[in-house]
Amino acid sequence: MQYFRKVKEGLDLRPLLEEIDSVAEAWAHNTGRQDKIAVQREAEAIPIRGIVKSKIAGRARCDVHESRFTNTSLRFPRFRHFLQAFAQEQDAELGRAKIVRLMPGRRVYPHSDRGEYYRLRDRYHLILRSAAGSYLKSGGEEVRMREGELWWFDNKQVHEAHNDGEAERIHLIFDMLPLSRFAAVYGEAADGGPTAA
Repeated sequence: MQYFRKVKEGLDLRPLLEEIDSVAEAWAHNTGRQDKIAVQREAEAIPIRGIVKSKIAGRARCDVHESRFTNTSLRFPRFRHFLQAFAQEQDAELGRAKIVRLMPGRRVYPHSDRGEYYRLRDRYHLILRSAAGSYLKSGGEEVRMREGELWWFDNKQVHEAHNDGEAERIHLIFDMLPLSRFAAVYGEAADGGPTAA
């Protein structure tokens, strides 16, 4: 496959699922995804890492590179640890991250992620809860991801998702900037390697 790659499988999800279930009200705290992004209107999200105001004035949101852990993420230390450990393992810098839920019959409508931020980063999905398997389509290729799997996929292609199961579907979705692309963001003088801050 060209647009998908399974990175890991058989991951122990119990600590992460316990953390989600212990903070169930967090789904209602941030509705920006549903309210402002038409293709995401049926998806609920808990922001773990979010965009910050760019030091470069006038940049569109899709061109802002800076991100940080959100205040909400303080209630999700296991997710923070997972993201930091995986970024270190991959020799990459963390970008934006969110826990996303699709209820039965809901979908993410076809779209592609455009802009400088997305062009340089890799997108990952950790499948946390999906009894029927998670359907995702990108660039004409289709996969069904299973619980405990971590996938890379090309979100620069037109992609869409649908929960065709009878229970909620929850993914951790996050971006990473590989060390090999640091100069494109930070300039040739970039040094020190990736940070997980």
